Amino acid sequence: MAGKSRKRSGCPVSVSLEVLGDRWSLLIVRDLMVRGYRTFKEFRDSGEGIATNVLSDRLKRLTAAGIVTAEMSEIDGRRVDYRLTEKGIDLAPVMLELLIWAARHEKTAAPNEFVESVKTRREAFLAEVRRRWAERDDTPLLPKFVADRKGKNR
Repeated sequence: MAGKSRKRSGCPVSVSLEVLGDRWSLLIVRDLMVRGYRTFKEFRDSGEGIATNVLSDRLKRLTAAGIVTAEMSEIDGRRVDYRLTEKGIDLAPVMLELLIWAARHEKTAAPNEFVESVKTRREAFLAEVRRRWAERDDTPLLPKFVADRKGKNR
């Protein structure tokens, strides 16, 4: 984990990968940022297939790295709600560029119209992500991208 382990190098990309370079961390950040997910159950049921022990570990790592904060739910004091910190919401441009890059170079379930819309409206999209974060608005901004068995959008 970043901060506790010895860094491989001082390269900013290497340091970033030490914090975010596993298979699941950016998906959790995505779900917090644009899908409005807040609870362990929502992450677990997101459709990505993350094991509960891995999810628990990644939430702890993201919290320790200062990307996510864990708060007692205002609705149910027994439940923990996760939220991005300012450090976490600062990943929004990275997440947007990953979405655009993957849609350009890989087969994805993201509709072409959606990708073109965010490509041409990058600044407006990022401003909306930040507004929703600042106002604690959990309304999903991105749809779930689901492909059928043949890889086509549905």
